[in-house]
Amino acid sequence: MSISTPGGPERRPTVVSTGKKPAAGRPAAADRPAGGKAGAGKGTARPTGGKGRKPVTPVKVSQGRAWGPIALFVAVGVLAVGIIGVGAWAVYQGSQPWQKRADAINGIVDFRKKDKNLVKGGNHQPGTIKYDVSPPVAGPHNQAWQNCMGDVYDAPIANEHAVHSLEHGTVWITYRPDLPADQVEKLKAKVQGKEKLMLSPYEGLDKPISLQAWGFQLKVDNADDGRIDEFIKTLRVNASIEGPTALCDQGVTATGTTPRDNLQNNMPEQPTQ
Repeated sequence: MSISTPGGPERRPTVVSTGKKPAAGRPAAADRPAGGKAGAGKGTARPTGGKGRKPVTPVKVSQGRAWGPIALFVAVGVLAVGIIGVGAWAVYQGSQPWQKRADAINGIVDFRKKDKNLVKGGNHQPGTIKYDVSPPVAGPHNQAWQNCMGDVYDAPIANEHAVHSLEHGTVWITYRPDLPADQVEKLKAKVQGKEKLMLSPYEGLDKPISLQAWGFQLKVDNADDGRIDEFIKTLRVNASIEGPTALCDQGVTATGTTPRDNLQNNMPEQPTQ
């Protein structure tokens, strides 16, 4: 049977029935795109038969080494080795006899090697004593010691009392009276309130600051010199020839360069009643 439509721009195509049904799953001829097979149109995916596409293997991109973390690791390692090295050196130095550590201080003068008779000790003499080393570091001295419990004296003290304090293991720091005030304050901070240390001005020094221990002397230009702390650490108490229990309190606390016994002997006789 055939169906026809009137002519004109809206004329429909003639459909001829053959009496046959289209095959299952296949579109009728009228539904196929003209000039090609079904599914051949642009943008229409071809059937894959039910199988998925093979996965695409990702392309590996080669990256450079992470030098930042490596450099940091190396730096930390070097720092750790340095700290261990310094610590080991400090332990080694600390294990050395104090005499060797004293001799290693740059500029120190060891009178124990130069004049063994000078450092014998125990030689008490009254009155004024003449010393060849200025400030004195050893030798005969007054029977009374200068108080050395971290005492800071604002005027010169008698050599004869100071030397006895050295014999007890004191470090005596002296400075020129014209040393700037800020430098004096730094020296005070090292001494004040610390047993077997004392500080006083001293006339006629050839260097701004001079440190004395029994048999040792070190002269420096300013209070910031690191050798001052090294001298104190090494020789305080250690340089004593009377042992660590030698007293530093109960000593003379007055200033003045004349020994106390001379002053007492020169006092006018008191009238008797």
